[in-house]
Amino acid sequence: MGSERCKRVREHARAVPGWPVWRLRPWLVAFIGLVTAAYAIAIAAAVVLQPWAESWHNLWLFGALLLCTALTVELTKRIGENAGLIKDVYTVWELPLAILLPPVYALVAPIFRFTLTQVRIRRIPLHRRVFSAAVVGLANASASLVFHAITGRGFAATPAVGSPAALWLVAVATSLLFPAIKGADPTVTLRQLYLARESVQNDVAELCVAILVTLGIAVTPLTILLAFPFVTLLQRSFRHVQLVNASRVDTKTGLLNAGTWEREAATEVARAVRTHTSLAVALIDIDHFKAVNDSFGHLAGDRALRTIARALTIFLREYDLVGRFGGEEFALLLPQAKALDAHRIAERIRAHIGSMPITVSDDPDAEPVGLSISVGVAVLGARRDSSSGAQLTELLAAADGALYQAKRNGRNQVWVVTENATIGAGAPGAAAPAADAAPAAPGSVTEAIPSP
Repeated sequence: MGSERCKRVREHARAVPGWPVWRLRPWLVAFIGLVTAAYAIAIAAAVVLQPWAESWHNLWLFGALLLCTALTVELTKRIGENAGLIKDVYTVWELPLAILLPPVYALVAPIFRFTLTQVRIRRIPLHRRVFSAAVVGLANASASLVFHAITGRGFAATPAVGSPAALWLVAVATSLLFPAIKGADPTVTLRQLYLARESVQNDVAELCVAILVTLGIAVTPLTILLAFPFVTLLQRSFRHVQLVNASRVDTKTGLLNAGTWEREAATEVARAVRTHTSLAVALIDIDHFKAVNDSFGHLAGDRALRTIARALTIFLREYDLVGRFGGEEFALLLPQAKALDAHRIAERIRAHIGSMPITVSDDPDAEPVGLSISVGVAVLGARRDSSSGAQLTELLAAADGALYQAKRNGRNQVWVVTENATIGAGAPGAAAPAADAAPAAPGSVTEAIPSP
């Protein structure tokens, strides 16, 4: 028996170097370790300072809220847990823990929740669950400390109904503002995470329900029974938003998919036609991308696509549209951009991607590869007597013609169509523009770009 146990311990020890956490960047591994260590220290300190069995009422309420958490996990299992950024409704049950009970309960509750999620819903790398539990636990404890510091009430006392209502609500709302109470995906912007209309509506609804549940439980714990139907509705609402967002996004790059880009681009073109403002469309194609798939595999190609997609967003404004048009081709729509502006943006993108090392393997010793792009640009011209849909089609056709010329004349170039010609410029050493370049579609652009 002892030899078998030692054998299992040795097998687990040999598996440690293969844990997915070690594939992360060293600073990120250190950060995860630091947060997890702080979480363990906080739990130990809370247990010493606030014994568990000080009140049977606290234990009963803690158990009831954990039961509600377990039921919510089971509801999530039925509809599935989305990958990436996860918006959940567990705040409804964890806010009462943070406000009505000592911090030790708010600290350990996420361990139960994320363990159950890992077992019952979806198995993911364990370090992600551990880190999420640590972040949420520390946030819950911080909310508890902030609330009781504002109200001046001890942890052992359950707030009474006669507490000042304004102070109560302000304290609860303040405690909810702590970062990391909900996990955040680093690739998601603050605007996407908090300021999108559907996200704001759902977050406000969740916070209101959580505050009302907390207030109700302070009066009678039976409020939990009345709160569960609201949680079910909130969860369905969150799922609806997730499905809508997923239908708009290309899964490999996180950019808009082709259908969504075309719909939103048609709207922007219609606005530009109505207001007589400038607008540009650019088509981007990765040069010799098939060689990446053939040499390193399609997973490496997908990694390269994601890297280039992130690079594209660096040079764009908030109201620009960028989408994946299919394969290795991307589309940009630049509102209020004249031909010279669009050329400068496209040239900066081309130069940046051309000088950027792209990692296509998890092997730290693997050499990064270099890729280049060709860009075709077209600008909305003076002739605007056709519909917005026809205008967009003409712009895409003109940009595609410019992209063809960039490919034909050596790649790694930016070509811009004008009303009278197609003019291109590329990287130093690129092939010179062909003398027989095809003219642009009539009315496509209003300005010519001089070759440098």
